[in-house]
Amino acid sequence: MIGSPWIYAVVALSVLLDVFLPVLPSGVLVITAATAAAAGTATDAPDILVLTLCAATASVLGDLVAYRLAWRGGARLDRAIARSRRLKSAQERLGAALARGGGALVVLARFAPAGRAVVSLGAGAARHRARDFLPWSALAGLSWAAYSVALGYFGAHWLGATWLATAVSVGALFAAGAGAGYLMRRRPHPSEAS
Repeated sequence: MIGSPWIYAVVALSVLLDVFLPVLPSGVLVITAATAAAAGTATDAPDILVLTLCAATASVLGDLVAYRLAWRGGARLDRAIARSRRLKSAQERLGAALARGGGALVVLARFAPAGRAVVSLGAGAARHRARDFLPWSALAGLSWAAYSVALGYFGAHWLGATWLATAVSVGALFAAGAGAGYLMRRRPHPSEAS
């Protein structure tokens, strides 16, 4: 499958859907395809640039779908968010960050486990303007895709196109996710920052 043009469709679908199902291994799939690209010949390996653009585009489209669904979700989604102290806090912090132009939280959340879902759904549910959210989502998707592809590609060049290279690259992706999750939890609430 990795040597087939279908890999782009599989990557796109996985990345698109992982905003709703954060357990999908989209990052692992991107890294594996990039590792294969580093090892393969020009005829049977994925193209690095196409792979990066495919993953980034699917990431932004997934964010946009979640954002629009949450926008339309109305009172039902608001009640679900209100029941969770964690989601309510995340929504308030996101709102404050977007209001003061600090959409870097959107980029950081793309790397954190389930952070992408919380941010995309939270921005839509809070009815933040798409023009405030979408550029940050695009930057987040491109950053994440470039990082994931680079991990697989350079991991294969440094360690050889083996399972060890893929495992080390996936470990680095998970470490970035853990770091992003930690930073998101540690960011002061706007009322605490003053």
